[in-house]
Amino acid sequence: MLEKTITNKILKFLKTQPNCFAWKTHGDSFSQAGIPDIICCFDGKFLAFEVKAPNGKLSKLQEIIIEKIRNANGLAFKVTSLEEVEKIFREVSTI
Repeated sequence: MLEKTITNKILKFLKTQPNCFAWKTHGDSFSQAGIPDIICCFDGKFLAFEVKAPNGKLSKLQEIIIEKIRNANGLAFKVTSLEEVEKIFREVSTI
């Protein structure tokens, strides 16, 4: 499955969740390189999702950005499916 297809499914799901605001980031010459594909605020929690195809790997910069988000007490994940995001949402809902 293509990353774009996975991303669209995730965004569609996020838009149905109460207390959730999410958007797709778009890289350009004015944005920070390595920022995850989807940024989300869910019930007061900061989440970031780097979407990859099932065999996709994070770049070194993406790994560094995810670590920086986690060090700032945000939640950041590499995801390869909508099901992973749904599981994360169930877990985050209990925090």
